Amino acid sequence: MSARDEIFSNIRRSLGVRADDAARSAIVRNRIDQARAGIRPKRGEGDIPQRLATFKSQAESVSATVAIVESAAKVPQEIARFLRDQNLPATLRMGEDNRLTSLPWDGTQLALSRGASKGDDLNAVSHAEAGVAETGTLVIVSGPHNPSTLNFLPDNHIVVLKAAGVVATYEDALAAIRKAYGKGEMPRTVNMITGPSRSADIEQKLLLGAHGPRRLHIIIVRN
Repeated sequence: MSARDEIFSNIRRSLGVRADDAARSAIVRNRIDQARAGIRPKRGEGDIPQRLATFKSQAESVSATVAIVESAAKVPQEIARFLRDQNLPATLRMGEDNRLTSLPWDGTQLALSRGASKGDDLNAVSHAEAGVAETGTLVIVSGPHNPSTLNFLPDNHIVVLKAAGVVATYEDALAAIRKAYGKGEMPRTVNMITGPSRSADIEQKLLLGAHGPRRLHIIIVRN
C-alpha cells in the first residue's frame, strides 16, 4: 500500500465508510457536475480579433513582446528576427512538439537543439496550448513535446500560440485542455505564464529575470 492509499484508508476508517460505497461516490459526482460556475471577467470576451487585441495588450503590459504572423511557416523567420534584434546568439532549444519540429527551419541560420534544458541554453521555444485574453497569460502543458525546463531555465523564452487558441478566461483554457486530453490523461503539469520572470522583493525595485526568463516573446499564428 502506498502512503497515499494508507492516508485515504485511515480517513475512511475514521469516518466509518468504505472505498466501494456507490452511494457516496454518486453524491460526489453529482456535486461536481452540478457545481455553479464562478464569476468570469468580461474583459477577455469577444470574437477572435477582440480576444487577440486584449491578449496582446495585456501581455505587453507585463513586459512581454508580441508578434503576429499569418502562418506557421513564418515562425522560424520571426524567431530569427527577434534574436537578431536583441543581439542574441542564433541558437534555439525546443522539445519534440511536431508543431515546432515540422516548421521550415532550413530557411534560417539558427542552430537547433532538442530536449530538456540543463540550464545552459540562452534561447528556447515552446508551443502553448492556449492563451488567456483577460490577463495575457500563456497556458503550456508539460511533456517531452514541451519540457517544463524550457519555460524557466533559458534567459529568453519564445512561445508560439495559435490565434484560435486565445480564449477569454482561465476556465475556458482549462476546459480546452480537459477536452484535448481526456479524463485520466491530463499532463503532469500545466504552467500558466504571464510575462517574463520578475521580482520586487529587494527594496521594491522591479527586476526582470529574477527566477526565470528575462524576456518572453510571443508569436501568434493567425492562420
